[in-house]
Amino acid sequence: MAREIVVSEDEYEVRVALLEDGRTVELFHERKDVEQILGNVYKGRVSSVLPGMQAAFIDIGTEKNAFLHVSDLQTNVNEFGETEHNGDAGGRDSGRGGGRGRRDRPPIEAVLKKGQEILVQIDKEPIGTKGPRVTGYITIPGRYLVYVPTTRNLGISRRIENEKERARLREIISKALPDAGGFILRTACSGRDADEIIPEIKFLQKTMEEMNTKAQRMRAPALVYEDLGLVFRIIRDTFTDDIDRLVIEGKQLYDQVERFLDDSLPFLRKKVHLYNRDAPAFEHYGIEQEIKKAIGRRIWLKSGGHIVIDQTEALVAIDVNTGKFVGNANHEETIYKNNLEAAVEIARQIRLRDLGGIIVLDFIDMENPTNRRHVLQTLEREIKKDRARTNILQFTELGIIEMTRQRTKESLRSMFCTTCPYCNGAGTVLSSESVSIQILRALSHVAKKNPSRKGYRLVVSDIIAMRLHQEDRNKLRKLTTLLKTRVEVDADPDIHMEDFRIFELPRNRELFVSGT
Repeated sequence: MAREIVVSEDEYEVRVALLEDGRTVELFHERKDVEQILGNVYKGRVSSVLPGMQAAFIDIGTEKNAFLHVSDLQTNVNEFGETEHNGDAGGRDSGRGGGRGRRDRPPIEAVLKKGQEILVQIDKEPIGTKGPRVTGYITIPGRYLVYVPTTRNLGISRRIENEKERARLREIISKALPDAGGFILRTACSGRDADEIIPEIKFLQKTMEEMNTKAQRMRAPALVYEDLGLVFRIIRDTFTDDIDRLVIEGKQLYDQVERFLDDSLPFLRKKVHLYNRDAPAFEHYGIEQEIKKAIGRRIWLKSGGHIVIDQTEALVAIDVNTGKFVGNANHEETIYKNNLEAAVEIARQIRLRDLGGIIVLDFIDMENPTNRRHVLQTLEREIKKDRARTNILQFTELGIIEMTRQRTKESLRSMFCTTCPYCNGAGTVLSSESVSIQILRALSHVAKKNPSRKGYRLVVSDIIAMRLHQEDRNKLRKLTTLLKTRVEVDADPDIHMEDFRIFELPRNRELFVSGT
């Protein structure tokens, strides 16, 4: 499988796309006028403690206070927010540390007090109306290792599947493991010698020591550690041996990346290429078109079937349909092939759109349990390519697959789109027929309350005016005859389709406004 990274930068934003076999599977995006804080470490001050939620809000100097749940909090925190190591080796491979989720964890009000200073790291960027989420389990990432000072664990990336390689790496790190802290071996460690990996241990420890020293000198709220910019994070985290090419649009950025690689990763230098075509890089590689598709609801499959993706605040629902695909064999075989193709595309869309939280997949019902198993296995195989943490459950009795995916930032649609001012996010508006009936009903009510008035003027959208003059002309004429009055219809192209006003004639006094 050919894998490429394409980088595009202009005066407005930096965009990075990951391509597999020429198709966009992941997109990273930073606007230059918006501060990116994911991974940053802050010295914060506790602004409030909420025992009922077992959470606290931390002032870190951003627009909204950060949310800290008790499960993301170390139980031993001194007044400077530093860990007091007590030999507890509990924790998870994620490195988020000692005892998360333990039943004997003390309540948050016993650990934090209002006004207390604490060191925290951004775990999730602000999403929608929610502020950032932070954790007390600080991690410092490098190229090969992630330093986790709050645990004694030694974890290895799940992407390194070869047991002999895992054992070799474990032996290398175990011999060099310092007295304090733990480490996670990243995917980039695979195949690397000890002399490439071990030096990073001291570098990460020194970074953590400098951060703690800086935190002690500063008053909260304050930024004490800032992660790399987008392009250099991608190089550190994603530009591994299985990437064939890194294509950069822009000579200045290309030169910066060259210098960065010459200093730290010279063996990758030969894979970096300067994009020099006339057409923009994202246009040339078809990435712009993929972004437009990823914003929409419906994605067509090559066979003629399609999937529909609906995002809500609580979950994401993905529905699979055969569409134009009729197949050449029996009905079960047609559905099976459609579901297999959909499983591959769903995994790609989840990564591309950066969908997170609870995801519900509604495949077309299959009677054959073997077919169900193959579809699930295909989905699991494709999801393995995703770097975000995921959990996939079995098919339910209704033929639905439930899964969860780590959410650290806003989805692609949330980044590029805003709530429609016309439908206010509902996704639909009343039909012209429904609005017309509302108008006739309101007109009847107003006229019956004021039988002495001889005429009315309706101000409606141009779409509704056309309907009142055409499809509902007889309804309007019948009503005016019954009420013994006359009605003028004025079209206003700037008015919302669902809105209308009723004025008294001839004084032109407003009598009724929709929605009031």
